[in-house]
Amino acid sequence: MANEHGQKWDRCLADSAVKIATGLGVGIVFSVLFFKRRTWPVAFGSGVGLGMGYSNCQQDFRSPYQLHGHRVKEQ
Repeated sequence: MANEHGQKWDRCLADSAVKIATGLGVGIVFSVLFFKRRTWPVAFGSGVGLGMGYSNCQQDFRSPYQLHGHRVKEQ
């Protein structure tokens, strides 16, 4: 049980980091190309990434019986 909980935390942190970095990157691109180097697209993109990561973590921790990519073999 503790190992599964640790794996969920690892997935949560990795997923959140990817989503925040993607939102940050998209925000930077939009800031440079469309909004005359304003800072709000960067903050908005990072916030959206953080929110998506948080939502996915919540869903992952609330579903205790979901298996992520593991095959269950019958014996």
